[in-house]
Amino acid sequence: MTVAELGENVVVEPGATVGYEYAENVGPAVVLGDAKIRKGTIVYADTELGRGLQTGHNALIRERCIIGENVLVGTNTVLDGLLTVGNDVSIQTGVYVPPETSIGDDVFLGPNVVMTNDPYPLRQDVQLKGPTIEDGVSVGANATILPGVTVGKNAFVAAGAVVTEDVPPNTLAVGVPAQHRPLPKELAAENVVA
Repeated sequence: MTVAELGENVVVEPGATVGYEYAENVGPAVVLGDAKIRKGTIVYADTELGRGLQTGHNALIRERCIIGENVLVGTNTVLDGLLTVGNDVSIQTGVYVPPETSIGDDVFLGPNVVMTNDPYPLRQDVQLKGPTIEDGVSVGANATILPGVTVGKNAFVAAGAVVTEDVPPNTLAVGVPAQHRPLPKELAAENVVA
């Protein structure tokens, strides 16, 4: 059974599910409009998806996600519930975003970016805390961002970096573990996410 409220100009391709009912008495999945949900995508109930949402194929958007306007959720991407995504965000193919994560406006997450929310998997019982990705951040392909890390406004995380500590605003994070460097001139512009 599905529970959904769809706004104007919402296309849900055959083989996609909007409003997957994962428990009794859950609220609807709300898709505000001008959206395209591609085949194989599953959107759980108890989500709120802004205008202009586009998904690739086989994306998963779990319960209690709040997603802003003009967001791309790429093929095989998992938004694992209880998280927020701002406006004008591009989340490319194969990205994993865990619960308790916050993503700001005008953010780019490259292919296969992985974020985590458990600092001691199966070793300690601690409160989960995902990363905070502030406005205007770009994260390159295959980067990993560890629990509780804040990536500051307009920072740039290089491809393949492993971010273990907070990245200051307007900073380049590069390497394993990531080291901070001044943002090169060619990376100093603000993101324009189309």
